[in-house]
Amino acid sequence: MNTIQLVLMIGGVFALLILGFVAVSGSNAAKASQRRLQQVRFRHSESTDAKVESQLKKAIAARKPKQFKRAGSNSRVEALAMRLDRSGKNWTLSQYAYVSIGITLFIAIILFIRTGSLPLSFAIGLFAGAGIPHFIVGQAIKRRTAQFNVKFPDAIELLVRGLRSGLPVTETLAVVAQEVPGPVGEEFKAIVERTKIGRTMEEALQETADRLDIPEFNFFCITLAIQRETGGNLAETLSNLSDVLRKRAQMKLKIRAMSSESKASAYIVGALPFIVFTMIWWINPEYVGAFFVDERLIVTGLGGLVWMSIGAFIMAKMVSFEI
Repeated sequence: MNTIQLVLMIGGVFALLILGFVAVSGSNAAKASQRRLQQVRFRHSESTDAKVESQLKKAIAARKPKQFKRAGSNSRVEALAMRLDRSGKNWTLSQYAYVSIGITLFIAIILFIRTGSLPLSFAIGLFAGAGIPHFIVGQAIKRRTAQFNVKFPDAIELLVRGLRSGLPVTETLAVVAQEVPGPVGEEFKAIVERTKIGRTMEEALQETADRLDIPEFNFFCITLAIQRETGGNLAETLSNLSDVLRKRAQMKLKIRAMSSESKASAYIVGALPFIVFTMIWWINPEYVGAFFVDERLIVTGLGGLVWMSIGAFIMAKMVSFEI
């Protein structure tokens, strides 16, 4: 049995393990029953906070992405362009492509000089060139989303005060764009500018919601759209929404604090073998050089990577909470 057959066998076993995990980890009857009871409680509750929280959960569940495409995008290129736009940076597709190609060539050349193996160097360089820019853009999006969620309840409170003082919704949106700094002010300013050139407020809000892909802002758009159709006290509804968003932010911080130790342990345990292997290989390439030429060691290394991937996946699921 040669190396390719062993690799294919390991890949097949790994695929079977994934299918078995998916089959075993189906829907839990107890959790489903509890979820249905909670929905009934929300439906028949007289509390405004419970109703707002129920609608927020429905909005989040309804707007989860089903495919790789972003709302309004027709291809992966458009989806990537929207992702770069969500980062808040002035990055373009050409810059992203140049950086990816540059990282790929740089790492591939360095590894080829050290190992002399062209396929291995190109594979690692390609992985790094695709992964590092994607990771950087993802971190920029997370940072901007966190900044938006921090200031968004304050923006809603400012809207509530403006509505209670008698200002129309469009004027209060302009006040928020001027008074609230950061991403919130930028996005509300874009909404106001769209309304000035003839777009309806619903269209301007929906376009921003599609770009941001933030559940809290999605529910804010739904609230405004329903109020404009049915009427009602918008100021009180937005005030309740602001309170719910603040409670969600507090719960997220509690979860982050309680799971920080587990996440740090997972990062250290997952990264330590790669760091040690890289340091030994860089200092003394002959000591671990057989991993690149001996078929038995190659298969062993691939098997170790498979099991480490399974462990990392399990640890990620254990510290991942949805609220």
